[in-house]
Amino acid sequence: MEQTRFAGRVVVVTGAGSGIGAACALRFAREGATVVAVGRRKDKLDDLVASAPSGPVVVARPADVTDLEAVNLLVASVAEEQGRLDVLVNCAGASVFGSVESVTPEEWRRAMAVNLDGVYHTSRAALPHLRRVRGCIVNIGSASALGGDHGMAAYDAAKAAVANLTRAMAVDHAPRVRVNAVHPGLILHTEITEPLEKHPRALAAYIDRIPFRRGGGPDEVAAVVAFLASADASYVTGAEITVDGGLRATSGWPRIGR
Repeated sequence: MEQTRFAGRVVVVTGAGSGIGAACALRFAREGATVVAVGRRKDKLDDLVASAPSGPVVVARPADVTDLEAVNLLVASVAEEQGRLDVLVNCAGASVFGSVESVTPEEWRRAMAVNLDGVYHTSRAALPHLRRVRGCIVNIGSASALGGDHGMAAYDAAKAAVANLTRAMAVDHAPRVRVNAVHPGLILHTEITEPLEKHPRALAAYIDRIPFRRGGGPDEVAAVVAFLASADASYVTGAEITVDGGLRATSGWPRIGR
């Protein structure tokens, strides 16, 4: 039997066209929310709407979170059409590979625009509406926000900024708006991990570092996001929850003996 924690609530999920964003949108829908699924590609959003269970309302709204004017118009129209806005899930993201020397200025700017500026744009637009209903924001960060990765300088920097922005917003907007972050580790079946999944040896090297000995699934992240957005987390703000199969609990040394 599905829970109905979000019956009567309106949830906006960015990056909802695939992966973690799509899983979050469907999770909220199954729990009774009206979900506004935001993404750049209308075809992917249409596929999401078609896959939603019968009964819940999932609305596709194509938009680019790096476009400040488009975001302002989107959030204002959602609040007007739905009469309220209760939850914002900032899941839009883009991976950029390379060191500081090899990443171009254009690539650096894109990493910041999607991963960081997008959170600022949507949060700024949504906060007045969230404040009215004592709503909340959940930012999707990354395990890469908590430590450095080889060849991921721009992505790591952007996600680390999202982590501290989460803390700052939690302090600034308490107690009327709660703001938390979820930091996924290796989550399979997403656009970010798709290239890795095509190389079994490389994937095995990643998984060998994870105490759970497997990658996670988008639904496992969505479950934690739904908890943070629910009344079950009514006294939780400024928190960062890792969903990484224990990766951050390790010292970094390889597995020995078993």
